[in-house]
Amino acid sequence: MCRISILMLFSLSCFSLKSQVISDSVQIEGHYRTFHFNQPAPTQKNASLVFVMHGSGGTGKGMMKATAKLEQSAKDENGLLVYPDGYKHFWNECRKTANSPANLENINENAFFEAMIRYFVKKYEVNARQVFAMGTSGGGHMAYKLALTMPEKFRAITAIIASLPDTANMDCAESKIPVPVMIINGTDDTTNPYNGGLVMAGNQISMGYVRSTDKTFHYWADLAGYQGDPVKEILPDTDPADGKTIERYAYRQKGKPEVVLLKVIGGKHDYPNDIDVHLEAWKFFKRQIKG
Repeated sequence: MCRISILMLFSLSCFSLKSQVISDSVQIEGHYRTFHFNQPAPTQKNASLVFVMHGSGGTGKGMMKATAKLEQSAKDENGLLVYPDGYKHFWNECRKTANSPANLENINENAFFEAMIRYFVKKYEVNARQVFAMGTSGGGHMAYKLALTMPEKFRAITAIIASLPDTANMDCAESKIPVPVMIINGTDDTTNPYNGGLVMAGNQISMGYVRSTDKTFHYWADLAGYQGDPVKEILPDTDPADGKTIERYAYRQKGKPEVVLLKVIGGKHDYPNDIDVHLEAWKFFKRQIKG
C-alpha cells in the first residue's frame, strides 16, 4: 500500500511538473504559430504581459532555460512571461536583406503578436496597457520591430546584443513614435558589431548591415526629445573573472520615455556575468509602470 502511494505521489509530481509549461498556438495566415508559458495561478489577474524572444535559430522553450530568476521575479511581482517561437526558428524583423525563412516568406509577425495579446487578455485577463518585449540577438531585432511598428501595443522593450538595421537595410515602416527602450550590447561582439557592420547568423545566414550601438541608442533618445549627454554610471564589477565591465548611459526625464544603454566593455555575443540581463529588463519595465 505504501509502495502504491509513493508511486502515485511520484506520478502526480511528474504530471504537475510537465503540466506547468503550457504550449499553445494561433493560426496566422495559414501558419500555426506556437508559444510557451508557465501556467499562472488562478488568482493572478491584471498581470503585466512580457514576451521573451529567442535569437536566430533558437526556440521559445530553449529561451526558457535562461530565465529562471526572471520567472521567479515575475511570479512574485505579477508578471506573465511568454516565449514565442519564431517561424522556422527565425523572426521576420526589419532587416531587408536577411535571407532567413521568415524574411523570405514575409511572415506576418505583427498579426502574431496581436493575436497573442488578445489570447492572454481573454484567457488570463492580463493588463493590455502593460505589455512588454525583450529579446536576444534576432529576438532583440524583433523587439525593435515591435517598438517601430506597434508602439501603441507595447509599453517598453529591451534589445540584447542587437542594433537597429542600417538605413539601407531597414525594411519596416517606422512609426517615429517614442517608446522606452533599453539596449544591452557588448563592445567586442563580432556577430552584432558594436560599431555597426554586417551580421551573420548561424549556418552563414546573412542578416545584412546594422547601425552602430551609439546610433541605435541615439535614434530612440532623439525620438524621445532628449538633448545633451546621458547620465553615465559604472556598474559594480561583481565578477572580475569574466573580463567584462558595464557602463550605464541613461536618459530619464519626467514626461519622456526612458532610454538606456548598458555598454558591456569586453562583451561578446553573449551575456555578462555581472548582471542578469533578463532581470535588468524586468526592472526597466517595472519603472515604466511606476512612471
